[in-house]
Amino acid sequence: MTWLIEPFSFDFMQRALLAGILVAAVTSIVGTWVVLRGLSFIGDALAHGVLPGIALGVLFGFSQLVGAVVSALVMVWGIGTIHRKAKLSEDTGIGLLFVGMLGLGVVIISRTSSYAGSLAGILFGDALGVNTGDLRILSIGLVVTVLVALVFYRPFLALSFNEDKAKLLGMQPQLARAVMLGLVTLAVVIAFKTVGTLLVFGLLIAPPATASLVTGRVPTMMLVAVTMGSLAVVGGLYISYYVGTAAGATMATLSVVLFFVVLAIRDVVLES
Repeated sequence: MTWLIEPFSFDFMQRALLAGILVAAVTSIVGTWVVLRGLSFIGDALAHGVLPGIALGVLFGFSQLVGAVVSALVMVWGIGTIHRKAKLSEDTGIGLLFVGMLGLGVVIISRTSSYAGSLAGILFGDALGVNTGDLRILSIGLVVTVLVALVFYRPFLALSFNEDKAKLLGMQPQLARAVMLGLVTLAVVIAFKTVGTLLVFGLLIAPPATASLVTGRVPTMMLVAVTMGSLAVVGGLYISYYVGTAAGATMATLSVVLFFVVLAIRDVVLES
């Protein structure tokens, strides 16, 4: 049984475990609404859209977290502006800014002396380098996410299943959508250091998608998603420790693998 305990006998692994579970909880709660509302594309775009702000933080030495927030807000504003001014679909605006922000971020980070290392850290995270300050930010982020999800539960639910009906019921779907996008932004911003901007999308989508295979009730879906995300974190850290793979990438990949495992089990059960 020593092999079970050994990886987490180190402080940095304990911090990585706690950070991973906190990230899994935040992304699973937010990701449930992303999956139900069909916001996967914009979630992916936001995960890449924060890159220029983070890159500027690395280049000029200010908070990467602040840079990520500003960058995400600029992207959301840009999507809305393209939709209103150019009369193009939101998907077109998202696609334009997805490529533009990602490219701009790489251009900015290429100006640093440690280009390759900085880019890898931003894209793939550094789960094993998490400190107590990062854990504090993740904890606050989880509390905010839970509170907002509780307050806006009914508007989110109505928005996810029937936007027109939500409008008729006076649930302010535009406000609910803006808050939902705010939660997606929050999840991406606080999770990028642990799993990276490229991989945060995996934890945002895979656990809720897995949960949707086994339940249709939103609260249960969130609980199952958090459980599946946490399993991916624990399993990913074990694999990373014993096989020597990148921790963030392993966690994100395992979350997707779990989706297909549950899908296969469900199909077998339904056919029997």
